Amino acid sequence: MMRSGLSSFIEDNVEPILQAWEDFARTIEPPALAMDDTELRDHARQMLHAFAADLRTSQSEHERAAKSKGLGKRGTEDTAAETHAEARLLSGYTVVQLVSEYRALRSSVLTLWAADIENTRASDMVDVTRFNEAVDQALAESVARYEFMVKQSQNMFLAILGHDLRNPLGTIVSGSSFLMQAIDIPPKYVLVATRMFNSAKRMSKLINDLIDFTRTHLGRGIPIRVKHANLVALCAEVVDELRTFHPERTIEFRAPQKLDAIFDESRIAQVLSNLIGNAIQYGSPDMPVIVGLSNNGDDIFIEVNNRGTTISHDELLTIFDPMVRIAAHVNDVGNNDSMERTSLGLGLYISREIVQAHGGKIKATSNASDGTTFVLTMPRLPAGFRSSDPAGDVHDGSACQAERVQS
Repeated sequence: MMRSGLSSFIEDNVEPILQAWEDFARTIEPPALAMDDTELRDHARQMLHAFAADLRTSQSEHERAAKSKGLGKRGTEDTAAETHAEARLLSGYTVVQLVSEYRALRSSVLTLWAADIENTRASDMVDVTRFNEAVDQALAESVARYEFMVKQSQNMFLAILGHDLRNPLGTIVSGSSFLMQAIDIPPKYVLVATRMFNSAKRMSKLINDLIDFTRTHLGRGIPIRVKHANLVALCAEVVDELRTFHPERTIEFRAPQKLDAIFDESRIAQVLSNLIGNAIQYGSPDMPVIVGLSNNGDDIFIEVNNRGTTISHDELLTIFDPMVRIAAHVNDVGNNDSMERTSLGLGLYISREIVQAHGGKIKATSNASDGTTFVLTMPRLPAGFRSSDPAGDVHDGSACQAERVQS
């Protein structure tokens, strides 16, 4: 008796396969959550039909190899596997339980298929291979969608948490600032208020970094509000602030007398503060941090250099990634601030995002002779801005041809 192909077998035996899959799925550790028969079968039926259709579709060796790696072609609509992942996540499934369902479905089909064999054909193994490739593709789609939704919900939670912490933290900053200025209380209370104020300001920076981080991961990017300003004056102000905060360190500032540009003052100040702070933290305490500002007419260049332990090539490749800390073996003597050493590691990542929003780029180099240098390059006129735009418009850094700004 000639048997039909695996595609026809699946279509003709959906119910027995689903029953075998349901029985098998309930034996998996960790066991599935409180699922009734309808929940167990909902998307499994759709995926079985998708597998059968895939087996009937002619595919090249390259296409089959891609599917076995979860890289097969797909349309614009959500697949049954992606829809299944969303439903399972909302039902409280773990990713382990999600993967276990595919193990069960694969086992159910192949076990019943093997039991149905009466006359083996050469095409049987081809069908089995094709089926496994289709399952691998569905599994990859399902896990990818599950992971995306988990990250999205985590980032949304962090954004809401950071936003809600701002108000009570602002109250602490305001209250401690008021106490610091009081002249009718003992000095020891003023000292406590000063410590509270400094700690609250550090917490505020962490929260702002957290909010900026979640903005980038939620797809919105970091907004910039640009206007015409003197970049030299801004950089000098940031350098002076850090000189005051780190009186034990030498910070040299090299720049022309004036350099006008169109940029977001607060955001570029944030970038420069991050870069100089990073140089102070990881640089040699007996060597100066050198900040340089220059331009070639169309582009602006900001360099921050420090001498200290050289950063390896592998570390440079990931230095702008979020949550990356290079302090494990880099010399940070001279910095007694434990809060700085235990920050979130988002400063360089956020700096890169801000620079990119201005249509620029930032890179880092490190060697024994020249030390570690961060180079920021951005157009004097940010992408998306026209000279006729009102100052203060918000832009997202989308690429376009820029006009030169005259000093």
